[in-house]
Amino acid sequence: MWEKNPVLFLLLATAAILVGTIVTMVLPFAWVNTEADRIATVTPYTPLQQAGRDVYIREGCNNCHTQTVRPLVADVLRYGEYSKSGEFVYDRPHLWGSRRTGPDLARLGGKYPDAWHTQHMTAPTSMIPKSNMPAYAFLKDTLLDPAYIEKSMRVLGFPYTPAEIAALSGKTEMDAIVAYMQKLGTGIPKAAAAAVVGDLKNPFPKDSAAMQAGAVLYAQNCAACHGEHGDGGIGPELEPGSYQDASLFGLIYNGISDNGMPAFSALGSTKVWQLVNFVNYRKEH
Repeated sequence: MWEKNPVLFLLLATAAILVGTIVTMVLPFAWVNTEADRIATVTPYTPLQQAGRDVYIREGCNNCHTQTVRPLVADVLRYGEYSKSGEFVYDRPHLWGSRRTGPDLARLGGKYPDAWHTQHMTAPTSMIPKSNMPAYAFLKDTLLDPAYIEKSMRVLGFPYTPAEIAALSGKTEMDAIVAYMQKLGTGIPKAAAAAVVGDLKNPFPKDSAAMQAGAVLYAQNCAACHGEHGDGGIGPELEPGSYQDASLFGLIYNGISDNGMPAFSALGSTKVWQLVNFVNYRKEH
């Protein structure tokens, strides 16, 4: 039998491994790295964004965060539209990852304002109380080295001008990593805002139980930006009664893309209404 012939067995095993390698690794690269996979709106990283990407890799952020949304219902509902191959044409190396100790970051760009990211990197638990992410406050104290970055850019073959490199003078590693965070996922158009379900009539206006539930939700989701008592911070002050109930519901449910406030539609209509009641009527009781 052929399995008793060690030379023949070795040759057949090698052939099987080679065929498997070609089918699972070589051919996919040939299939996806074509002009058909290019996305016109995906642009190279700026020098500041690329410097931030280097800091991201150096600090091992990719060990805890993935950067690819899988085409699974759970992934798409949580993170947004699934990732496309053309989005990563300028990623050298790619940072898809496979382990999510922290959330996926593929659609992070524009979700929060710069100040949110700076504070989150400085003291993660001040923005997300249950976070186990270490603090990176020291990034604010380290200036970028334009000469080193220029050398790095030439190796990567990115088309930066001397003026763009010179503009890095005085920028810190914190500026760079925040710029990189704001770039992630912006190469494709954002999905339309989620549709608001219902007639936008407050189902429990000024209800004490709803306000108490809203207070808990506010502390978990809003206090980091708007202050513990709604007196403002990264986000604006939330004076009770400043918004119509229906208008405030829409802002919370869909978010505000212009200032980086994320949508909270994932909470569901009931919890959003609880937040509305707490924000609008908390001083009346």
